[in-house]
Amino acid sequence: MAGWNADTAAGPMGPGSVTLVQGSSFCISLQNGDIHSDLPHGLFVQDTRVLSGWSLTVNGQPLEPLAAETKEPYRELFAGRPSRSEGYADSPLIVERLRELGAGMQEQVTVYNHSVEPAECVIVLRIEADFADLFEVKEARIQRRWDETRRTNGDALTIRAVWQDVRKSVTVQGQGADVTPQALTYRVTVPPHGHWNTVLTVAPSTEGADPALAFVQSGGDGSSPLDRRRQEWVAKIPVLQMGNRSIERTLQRSYDDLGALRIEDPDHADRVVVAAGAPWFMALFGRDSLWASQMALPVDPSLALGTLQTLADRQGTVVDPVSEEEPGKILHEVRLDVSSGLSLGGKSAYYGSVDATPLFVMMLGSVSRWGFAKDTIAALLPHADRALEWIRDYGDKDGDGFVEYERLNPQGLINQGWKDSWDGINFADGSLAEPPIALCEVQAYVYAAYVSRAWMAYDAGDRGLADELIDRAAHLKKRFNEQFWIPERGYFAIALDGKKRQVDACASNMGHCLWHGIVDEDKVPPVAERLMSPEMFSGWGVRTLASDMGAYNPASYHNGSVWPHDNAIIAAGLLRYGFVAEAQRISTALLEAAEYSNGRLPELFCGFSRDRFAAPVPYPTACSPQAWAATAPILLVTSLMRYDTHVSRGGFWMDPVLPESYGNLHITNAPLGGGRITIDIANSVATVQGLPEGMLFYRGHRPWMTELLEQTGQRRMT
Repeated sequence: MAGWNADTAAGPMGPGSVTLVQGSSFCISLQNGDIHSDLPHGLFVQDTRVLSGWSLTVNGQPLEPLAAETKEPYRELFAGRPSRSEGYADSPLIVERLRELGAGMQEQVTVYNHSVEPAECVIVLRIEADFADLFEVKEARIQRRWDETRRTNGDALTIRAVWQDVRKSVTVQGQGADVTPQALTYRVTVPPHGHWNTVLTVAPSTEGADPALAFVQSGGDGSSPLDRRRQEWVAKIPVLQMGNRSIERTLQRSYDDLGALRIEDPDHADRVVVAAGAPWFMALFGRDSLWASQMALPVDPSLALGTLQTLADRQGTVVDPVSEEEPGKILHEVRLDVSSGLSLGGKSAYYGSVDATPLFVMMLGSVSRWGFAKDTIAALLPHADRALEWIRDYGDKDGDGFVEYERLNPQGLINQGWKDSWDGINFADGSLAEPPIALCEVQAYVYAAYVSRAWMAYDAGDRGLADELIDRAAHLKKRFNEQFWIPERGYFAIALDGKKRQVDACASNMGHCLWHGIVDEDKVPPVAERLMSPEMFSGWGVRTLASDMGAYNPASYHNGSVWPHDNAIIAAGLLRYGFVAEAQRISTALLEAAEYSNGRLPELFCGFSRDRFAAPVPYPTACSPQAWAATAPILLVTSLMRYDTHVSRGGFWMDPVLPESYGNLHITNAPLGGGRITIDIANSVATVQGLPEGMLFYRGHRPWMTELLEQTGQRRMT
């Protein structure tokens, strides 16, 4: 996952930076809580940096960080101490900063005095606000210079800025502070073994809005509106207990991050979608949001439905080379609540994604199995059909049956699959592939889209459409196995280039093909063997590119790194074909990697071998939390549970192959078909309670769409 200008990666955020996230707001700071304007730090609201500097000193001394603990994804407790000017090692003063994010920011500052003497303290908070666009900060190209005015009013400082006809402001309020245009100052005496505290509120506003309304103070019960929103989310998702406490913590962290990455469609308050990731991608991304909500189906199926509905509303209608919009195409990225003037083409939506469109149809097939009302699914079918028309008319421009991409303007993304960095698709010798490029996994997604829509057509009695799509799927599968397979190497080419040559690098992409069933049975064992080879498997996961390839670099974004979501999809694909030990090995490695980052898997980490570095090596600019990394543990564990449903066919399936080291599993409140079920797995034996009426529990795997179509009397899908 990368932004529109993925060819210019973000600069490092500084060692130990702390990211808080809530909806589309986020805050990045140092471990002592300070925000430094010379780093890509700040408080960002609606893609604007409303705070670029926020530094606290006590008696002229900055705070030495002691601890930074995330209480919730939107709340952090920082502990620090000022250094003593006379040179003593230990200060008797401890400063705690409890920061909460919302439509702005609130920070409770408490100074504890652990001395027998009273402490005279001058506490100064310096504030900067540059109102830079998110893309300016990410790419370190601050272009606009705002005309700034600062006004004080009682205990509040308001910074207003004007650029052309755009006006923005932010108000910082500090109870009892002495306020100047540059800073808020407190002169206090902290009693012996006592403490002093205050509350600071940051409220961004647009012209004419009341900044006091932008942030709601904590309620009388000690919980904020965000806490109540989180409690509502927790009430509707499964409660999980696992013998292996480390894995239980990782899954709980996944739940928390997924909850914080939910953003609402401003046009439909009841519709919740998944943002792609913090800090730079707190927006709806077609590919990322679809994959993340697909992986999260067992936790909250409504996220997938909301994502589909929101993407359907913004489905392409015209040909626009600037935004790369085309009729029927599903977007790559949209900023739901803001139009960013510095974004690609100056528009809030960009469509340069080759895989979001087939993934949309594939995901509708998945969602249709989870028990939503028939008319809800039926309302999305015309969008699925328009997506299939895009595949035929625009995705496959040369009519060879494969879907390719080539950007429509010089500012667009060069590569438009999930590996969308400029150098992400290359030959074994390291040379770059030239577009138009047909990626192997995209053909698998198209195959899954055909099969999914064929089943929905058959289910609705439209045998004509079902037959047509089955033919297309069978033809695509045959040609894919002929054109992409490299027999002498025992793996699939990552792509075909513009001259229809096999792009012969050994890459992780082929692992995606397994899950969707496009791979011929005889080719699965060599693919599995290659994916688990020392060149591909680092010990922490499958690398994006084999270590013996020309472009391999363990510290690159897409050419040798390890991505958790990529691995979760590969593990699910291996399980489809019965490669249980291999899937267990991938799953266990990733869940062990999560232990090194407090249970939170990052977007990616470096691809160094585990026998060389005993801990996963972080990738410097990885997003964290990030949606499909947060949902990867959910897919890893539910894949090993072989947990799936098809409500309209009255079936719930489970056949666990969890490793013994995971311990027993107890899940309550799991959503299924409008009801809630309880699951127990002990010694690999599963029991289920509370199945909705008419639902039966089957031990085994849920019949794949291909198998269902074969059972209907259609000819085989091969």
